Amino acid sequence: VQLQASGGGLVQTGGSLRLSCAASGSIRRIVTMGWYRQVPGKQRELVAVITSGGSTNYADSVKGRFTISGDNAKNTVTLQMNSLKPEDTAVYYCSVYCDVALGSGYRSYWGQGTLVTVSS
Repeated sequence: VQLQASGGGLVQTGGSLRLSCAASGSIRRIVTMGWYRQVPGKQRELVAVITSGGSTNYADSVKGRFTISGDNAKNTVTLQMNSLKPEDTAVYYCSVYCDVALGSGYRSYWGQGTLVTVSS
């Protein structure tokens, strides 16, 4: 399973960015897709996750500003980030929780990370 993320970059406080991620490979069933972020010296944290049924969950720090959406047919997930703050600066990782064959078990796969920098 491979994850290709795109859309990071530099933006000013209050600006917007859109992150996209596509999962490919021998995927049988996706349970969730999501975005996590990490800054140096801190643990990776959940930003937002969406289930295949469309249910979403957000970190409290991004509620009302970020929106996650997914396309089951294309195995893609998008994170629309609005009203960005300097504290949103981090490397953002796309993740998918899926299995690759019946009985293979479910596990998480990770993308390479994309840097989001919000200047003050």
